Amino acid sequence: MSGPSKKVVDVAFKASRTIDWDGMAKLLVSDEARKEFATLRRAFNEVNSQLETKFSLEPEPIDWEYYRKGIGSRLVDMYKQEYESIQIPKYEDKVTPEYRPKFDQLLVELKEAEQQSLKESERLDKEIAEVQELKKKISTMTADEYFEKHPELKKKFDDEIRNDYWGY
Repeated sequence: MSGPSKKVVDVAFKASRTIDWDGMAKLLVSDEARKEFATLRRAFNEVNSQLETKFSLEPEPIDWEYYRKGIGSRLVDMYKQEYESIQIPKYEDKVTPEYRPKFDQLLVELKEAEQQSLKESERLDKEIAEVQELKKKISTMTADEYFEKHPELKKKFDDEIRNDYWGY
């Protein structure tokens, strides 16, 4: 294997080694996201498989002598000359430069979303810990202890009592 096809296969192989599929799968929360992720991974593996098989095989050399015996050397020489004069153009990647900035922007947005998600996760963990603590203490807690942790509720109730509003 040589030339551009080898480069494509090498790049695809390196890309498949650097993707942490299991690590990304652990970050998914919803079933729909897991389903989409599995579809993406399957499509990626199919493309990789095609690249490894289709572009890694060298064409078998043509046995010109075999054809000379059956057809005649003049016609075979003409075909051989034309065959050897064929030049396959080198692939120029015009798509990647166009989409690279968009991809880089998406990576930046992804990092920002990840940071926001981590902050929200920390906040929710703290809230869960507070609720669990409250759940443990609720049976022995007095109203004063509860209002000490939630002064806005105490103010609201005091205002309602002061204004003689009993929720009717």
